[in-house]
Amino acid sequence: METKDKQNVSASRRGFMKAGAVAGGGLLFGFSLFGCSKDGKEGQNDRQEKPPETAVGQAATAASEPAGLAHDAFIRIDREGIVTLIIHKVEMGQGTFTSMPMLLAEELGADLSKVKLEQAPADNSLYADPLLGGQVTGGSTSVRGAWKPLREAGAKVRTVLVQAAAQTWKVDEKELSVVGGTVRHAASNRSAHFGELADAASKLQFPKTVTLKQAADFTLIGKSLKRLDSPVKTNGQAMFGIDARLPNMGIAAVMASPVTGGKVAALDEQKAMAVKGVRQVLRIEGAVAVVADNFWTAKQGLAAAAPRFDDGPNANVSTASIVADMAKVSEGTGAVATNKGDALKTLAAQDGGRRIDAVYEMPFLAHATMEPMNCTVDLRADGCDLWVGTQVPALAQGAAAKITGLPVEKVKVHNHYLGGGFGRRLEVDMVIQAVELARQAKGPLKVIWTREEDIQHDMYRPYYYDRLSAKLDNKGMPTAWFHRVTGSSIMARFAPPMVKNGVDPDAVEGAADLQYAIPDIRVEYVRHEPPGVPTAFWRGVGPTHNIFVVESFIDELAYASKTDPVAFRRALLQKSPRTLAVLNLAAEKAGWGRPLKPVAGRKVGRGISTQFAFGSYMAQVAEVSVGPDGDVRVHRVVCAVDCGQNINPDGIIAQMEGGIVFGASAALWDEITHAKGRVQQNNFGDYRVMRMNEAPTVEVHIVNSHDEPGGIGEPGTAGIAPAISNAVFAAVGKRVRKLPIGEQLKKA
Repeated sequence: METKDKQNVSASRRGFMKAGAVAGGGLLFGFSLFGCSKDGKEGQNDRQEKPPETAVGQAATAASEPAGLAHDAFIRIDREGIVTLIIHKVEMGQGTFTSMPMLLAEELGADLSKVKLEQAPADNSLYADPLLGGQVTGGSTSVRGAWKPLREAGAKVRTVLVQAAAQTWKVDEKELSVVGGTVRHAASNRSAHFGELADAASKLQFPKTVTLKQAADFTLIGKSLKRLDSPVKTNGQAMFGIDARLPNMGIAAVMASPVTGGKVAALDEQKAMAVKGVRQVLRIEGAVAVVADNFWTAKQGLAAAAPRFDDGPNANVSTASIVADMAKVSEGTGAVATNKGDALKTLAAQDGGRRIDAVYEMPFLAHATMEPMNCTVDLRADGCDLWVGTQVPALAQGAAAKITGLPVEKVKVHNHYLGGGFGRRLEVDMVIQAVELARQAKGPLKVIWTREEDIQHDMYRPYYYDRLSAKLDNKGMPTAWFHRVTGSSIMARFAPPMVKNGVDPDAVEGAADLQYAIPDIRVEYVRHEPPGVPTAFWRGVGPTHNIFVVESFIDELAYASKTDPVAFRRALLQKSPRTLAVLNLAAEKAGWGRPLKPVAGRKVGRGISTQFAFGSYMAQVAEVSVGPDGDVRVHRVVCAVDCGQNINPDGIIAQMEGGIVFGASAALWDEITHAKGRVQQNNFGDYRVMRMNEAPTVEVHIVNSHDEPGGIGEPGTAGIAPAISNAVFAAVGKRVRKLPIGEQLKKA
């Protein structure tokens, strides 16, 4: 990761690494995280068929790499013993830059404090993640994808370092040990750190196979360790996209059409240029930017310009019209995502069972990342450099190349720490706008969006309109389940091959793979794109809507059958032992069944949710109180999580706490609404983020598991909304079928 004293890297990092190895000695080990050849024919699970890894040492050249290899990660050890992992994932607060070095250091035997992580350069041909279809960080996949390959790579590098020491000292390898980045020979009291052995090790052949440690032998994995990126983030060295500084750089404030598809109609350029410090007024089809010496001056100049817009074809779009359209199309049959038994027949049967129907709605949501959207561009005749924080560096590179007409290799992306991603920085609309403006700018240009611009020109979590039906038998247990999801297809735009037979897998995740043992299940998907509202992934993606819908409706069925919600779920989870285990753990730790402490003047309730998403199992219990005016306060959340083998428990707890607060903010208060084509919210005054005095006590209980790791960055966000809404029902008897909760209780 670049810091403020290392921000101008113009050469390909891959080329730099090889040149550095040639000039300065040391060891460079290239390997594949995914086992894919360059032609893409090998799959993620074909690891035994992956091409052999290579070393680049003091005498090696780029030609020593066999043709066809698909190295997408590298380990570099310099002569000082510093270990650098070069990998395509980014750090946006989720802890990747700590957990991945831990995986490597565990098998390598390195001193974790001397393991650094660098982001790979933008290059889809080398660093594409087959799980996500490109050079992408998202979907809670980083540790899941790297769990085995990173440890194998560490073990192979350790092997050649030990061999190098054994040959140098003329001793048996079995007499050597590796501790803290040092190879030791106890019998002769000799030792050498990795840097001293790197040149010799680079001349050796890496083993084809290695034996990895058993969980009982882990010294790092499973331990709560301090984050490696904390020092630079607290001492000011860390570089975020917004920190980029270039000589003679102009800074631009932007105002885009308030209606998607609108165009600039008029502006007062003369007044803008009269503001001291303003350099230029730039105009592209849907936006105006004022360039100045600093951002405050640019804002003043933009206000003076007072741009006016032609609203275009989406001028009459409103939330009401969008929802009316969705309600209508949701009545039609959708593409089938799951079909077990014959749910439609069972639901229609006159068999004495009780049928329950419901409609659930989820609003558009903004990302509202703490670091505003920004991008710095240095565009020249012979190349283009971008300074940005992005989850998709290769997409950013490609977008800039398309706009400028430059070859892709002439566009360099200097990626940085992300001040919040949440899926927003999976999009490159900010990069596109910045490069378009830079084509007119006189010199390097930094473009920054205000918070208002950010919230009103986001790419939003889709609005969902879901129809559900279930049949209960005479014992109160469900015999049929029907769920029709209606909403935008993000995958159809972002990764079209992922859409199969009309089903967007993201839109139905958490619904199509129902954990409850119900005889007849049918899940459908109806694609409907709202006019004038761009949609995108949001932290927790599909499960943020489906877990709310499924767990709320399951709660409805429990109360309809006059069964305790936990007992009802237990009865349906007998074939899902890991989900059942987290349900029981959360209920036990929360004291389920015991009376809640009274809150003066308010009604109290406790609610629960379970989920399986991103490869992890989770249950949450929320304790809430509801005031006479419908004000909901969340006092305590108990979270039980089985994410397989935990890497850094402290990091897991942090992700759960952050995800729960993020999800609770949205569940209680947040929605993006439209009138006359315009987003009605503009800042944190009307798009709230939970404050410290509003945050609940969060208790996280991690199941001790040695299964393959699951994802952890997003699950916490998904499960909190139903836990809160179910607790609200327990408190006041009001079933919330439409979010945000606070808005619905005010209407009650």
